[in-house]
Amino acid sequence: MRDATLCPIHPVISEAGYASLTVPTHRASTIVFPDAAAYATRGQRDLDGYSYGLHGTPTNRVLEAQLTALEGGQHTVLLPSGQAAIAVVFLAMLKPGDTVMIPDSAYPPVLGFCQNFLGPLGIGHRIYRPDAGDLAAQIDASVKLIWMESPGSTTMEVQDVPAIVALAGRHGIRTGIDNTWATPLLFKPLAHGVDFSMQALTKYVGGHSDLLMGSVSVADAGLRRLMRDQMRMLGLGVPPDAVALALRGIETMAVRLAHQGRVALEIAQTLSARGIGEVLHPALPSCPGHSLFKRDFAGASGVFSVVLPDATRLNAALDALRVFAIGASWGGTRSLMAPMTISRATPHPRNAKTILRLQIGLEDPADLRADLDAFCAILTPEKADV
Repeated sequence: MRDATLCPIHPVISEAGYASLTVPTHRASTIVFPDAAAYATRGQRDLDGYSYGLHGTPTNRVLEAQLTALEGGQHTVLLPSGQAAIAVVFLAMLKPGDTVMIPDSAYPPVLGFCQNFLGPLGIGHRIYRPDAGDLAAQIDASVKLIWMESPGSTTMEVQDVPAIVALAGRHGIRTGIDNTWATPLLFKPLAHGVDFSMQALTKYVGGHSDLLMGSVSVADAGLRRLMRDQMRMLGLGVPPDAVALALRGIETMAVRLAHQGRVALEIAQTLSARGIGEVLHPALPSCPGHSLFKRDFAGASGVFSVVLPDATRLNAALDALRVFAIGASWGGTRSLMAPMTISRATPHPRNAKTILRLQIGLEDPADLRADLDAFCAILTPEKADV
């Protein structure tokens, strides 16, 4: 071959004896085939095969298999974000005339997707209080999917997943859940009969606040194919470099989550004793859904909330933070605070109240407590240190 040809064609080398402890990052758009027959049948290959870089490389397959094992399922698909993962589940399950049930405690963009994207397509949604009783009263023949989030965003309400799955089963309805808070290390939705177990890998799997990704795991190959069909039509894929970051993060997830969960509970207990507001942490007996949490979960993660009775000095207290950062997307190594106001569709005692969500990271707990002491001294100067 001439020099100009040797430049783009890479030589084949032996990989015998090369056994890296890390997963290689395979980058590709074009996939080549050994012969014409293989190319002609590329579209008929199984979903684990390779036909185009958008649909996955060996790097992606490793993360899919690892998540599948943790979830106790059969298959996992990777999406560009947690919101994209939720959207693909909804689009795979719903058609015009169908209805999806959304808990009032869910991640707010879920409702936005239903209102602004599904609604114009003729797909309806209903909001239910995050309990099986209110859900049962709203089910009719149009309902094809029940979505859950447990604990719920911000207010940390725990849903009775087995009861909801049983209710759905009696009506032939599929179920899905956002399990980002717990990860499959602390709660395994598929083991409780849920059809779709979704995570925002942006959070604890990535673990370093430097990637965006979501996943959905299932125990039914047919459900995987429905999602993959939607992903192909929408052109949704995950770049292998981001997958490599997730593979790096997942190696330390169990250690990080155990530490963050332990420190978060200790801090939640301290804040509760200090009396700066109602502390919403599922592991606290005072938190809504605590009995369900004790029954179903293997432990707690590092995110909880505080309902502030008076937010007059909140901005000044936040501006004085030295260790905690102000930010919303949790799951990384840094501790965060994010003030928010909820406005539920159904009556709720915390509607319109300011809620402070905390994410506990990997800093020294003593430094976190010192930062919180200074924060609380500004927020509630009338309260004595605990």
